[in-house]
Amino acid sequence: MSKILLFNPKAANGKFRIPNSILSIAASIEGKYEWVVVDGNREPDPLGKIESYLNTGEFRYLGFTVMPGPQLRQSIPFAKAIKEKFPHTIMIWGGYFPSSHPKIILDSGYVDFIINGPGDHAFPLLIDALENNTPYEFIRNIIYRAGTEMVKTPKEDLFEQETLPPLPYNKINEFYDIGKHYLGKTYLGTKTLAYHSSIGCPFTCSFCAVVPIFEARWKAKSAQTVYKDIKYIKDKWGANAIEFHDNNFFVSEKRTVEFSKLIAPEKMQWWGMARIDTMDKFTDKSLETIREGGCKIIFFGAESGNNLILEQLDKGGTQTGDQIIRFAERLKKFDIIPEYSFVLGTPAPTPEQVQAQIDFEIDFIKQVKAVNPRTEIVLYTYSPVPTEGSTLYKQVQAAGFKYPQVLEDWISPAWENFDMRKNPLTPWLTPEMIDKIRDFEVVLNGVYPTVTDIRLNMIKRKAIQMVAGLRYKASLYKYPYEIKLLQKVWKYRQPEIQGF
Repeated sequence: MSKILLFNPKAANGKFRIPNSILSIAASIEGKYEWVVVDGNREPDPLGKIESYLNTGEFRYLGFTVMPGPQLRQSIPFAKAIKEKFPHTIMIWGGYFPSSHPKIILDSGYVDFIINGPGDHAFPLLIDALENNTPYEFIRNIIYRAGTEMVKTPKEDLFEQETLPPLPYNKINEFYDIGKHYLGKTYLGTKTLAYHSSIGCPFTCSFCAVVPIFEARWKAKSAQTVYKDIKYIKDKWGANAIEFHDNNFFVSEKRTVEFSKLIAPEKMQWWGMARIDTMDKFTDKSLETIREGGCKIIFFGAESGNNLILEQLDKGGTQTGDQIIRFAERLKKFDIIPEYSFVLGTPAPTPEQVQAQIDFEIDFIKQVKAVNPRTEIVLYTYSPVPTEGSTLYKQVQAAGFKYPQVLEDWISPAWENFDMRKNPLTPWLTPEMIDKIRDFEVVLNGVYPTVTDIRLNMIKRKAIQMVAGLRYKASLYKYPYEIKLLQKVWKYRQPEIQGF
């Protein structure tokens, strides 16, 4: 029976977490197929490590998990090199990037199959079919080539998370010491655990890569299961803080409150992602319980203070600009830090309208800061997401936007920045517009350095705030070289790129 190699490409510098996505695939084949993990974040020579396994002749299947952005740097050249040197191997990619861009990946010639969405069922079924030389065209959630045609099988209904096997923490600990390699020092704690408690999101925002994959569906583990898993890792490896990497952790008020009560005695601080209009419906008592349970900071997709843009983004729900400001102020009394992300540079009929929208958002962000200065602000520049049928995506295509036509082009510096939503190649944004967004970001981060940068001491904070304060008050954002210099010298940390 052939063995399986699972690869987690490097995603960040100095921020290493348990590779939950690849570990969920490992869980699906545990006890049935032998598997190994190669983590690009932890290996000095990951390609060499992969080849050392393949040289044994025991491994036929390679599973890559691929997010847009940094993970492409290893995924694309490694997959190409492996296929050339070991043509008998079967390459299977999963993750947001291949699910969103299947044609260009299959056209490359070195990826054989794509797992389109969750692979907990699809991956082991595909391996079974390939091992036994049986048909695989009826397996849901896969994409492959049949001659010159690309075949995309139907989506599988989201399955109950409680039915899935537990992640094989003890097994991955044999490859990489969890306590040493995967519990990082962050603003939340000295040994921060990354955990997924749910998949999907029940909303259909047209700018979000989650939507085409999960199609407004959401399934979660119970509060008891989440607590049990976290308690196990805390007791065995010393975890003392949690990052919930769910797309939307706070969908259910009942589940969130129940978990908060269970985790409170463990004295662990934690962070997760939510929607403003969802959590604004939570009672004060629930918010108090969540804070008492250790919740320190919550990431919210504010996106825009302009109600027309919120409608353009198909934000769904009931979120408005007034609510964004009101909720930031509301959270002050619960000592929960709201982390608001904004998307600037959405398309408009004329350049003047695009510029006016950018100016509006800058003024709006300053209003949010005025009512709650502790609000963390994360700025993104709008990057199109290939959501089929989306009015917004049709707009950007009509404006002349196109994705790369060759897979290797995705690892050019320009397109990597595109995936990080820092410098998109969008035809309606002029260089001057992008400069204004970036310059405002520099000044804003100078006046309000992120609380999550644990390396920036009080003296440095006061110094950079003093330098940036005059610019901020006078709305003078152009050429903030003196602030950029301090941020470069002090290696200022940007949460939107580096996390905590």
